[in-house]
Amino acid sequence: MSERRLLISFSAGESSALMTKLIKERWGTRYDRIETVLANTAQESEETLIFALRCEQAFGWGTVWLEAVVDPEPGEGTKHHVVSFSTADRAGGVFEAVIAKYGIPGPGFLHCTRELKQRPITSYARSIGWEAGSYDTAIGIRADEIDRCDPHARELRLLYPLIGWGIRKTDVNEFWAAQPFRLNLKGYQGNCRWCWKKSLRKHLTIMQETPDAFDFPERMEAAYPMAGSNPRNQVKRFFRESRTVADLRHLAATTQFEPASDDAREYQTDLFSPLALDLGGDCDEGCEVSFGEAA
Repeated sequence: MSERRLLISFSAGESSALMTKLIKERWGTRYDRIETVLANTAQESEETLIFALRCEQAFGWGTVWLEAVVDPEPGEGTKHHVVSFSTADRAGGVFEAVIAKYGIPGPGFLHCTRELKQRPITSYARSIGWEAGSYDTAIGIRADEIDRCDPHARELRLLYPLIGWGIRKTDVNEFWAAQPFRLNLKGYQGNCRWCWKKSLRKHLTIMQETPDAFDFPERMEAAYPMAGSNPRNQVKRFFRESRTVADLRHLAATTQFEPASDDAREYQTDLFSPLALDLGGDCDEGCEVSFGEAA
């Protein structure tokens, strides 16, 4: 019988952390080997890295910290190297290497998660002898996020344990509220400090509270406006409606709006939020991966 293998993609968000804890408790006999990996993008909030460290200290998951190694040569794929809490890049060098080769990510250019998370994790799996198709991958998408599931999950061997267990955002909040520590971020901040997938309301709220969070994408806009595959010879932007960081700074300074709410401290879900300011993508507390392009 072949070895039963599970790779846990730990984003260092609270949902992902609860998933990891429950897998370790409930599925220990289901698999012969379980690997827990965390891919650092170099734009994570420091609180995210601290939370990942505290989870390791409290629960002993043996988490392997990874970062992308980008080969600038065309046709050469992204690999990985192993880092730690103390050596993890906080300055953005890993992310900048991806932008220098592939260009600025954003709507229509969805390569940041692929190159910063999917491919380094897949590279690590191959380095330990786990070829594509030889293991399952657990991803921390909740029951209230079921629309985020990969339509090819079965063939890619992707698992969503939190959905199977019926765990929603309110359940995650209640669990961590009872613990001696939790992720010290407001719900709208998310792990990546300025993720382009956030709604405009979240961007403007973060811009008002911590404007320096946008220094990195502003520098990338100036340094790599047309980098990567660019057959139309167009200037690329991170944010929706081709907004620049300067546009967001202006909107935050001149627009009257209700700030984003901290859903990490809420225990009842608001199902209706129709305002354009709230239109966003998959960025919540952590950017989960699908592995569809990385297998």
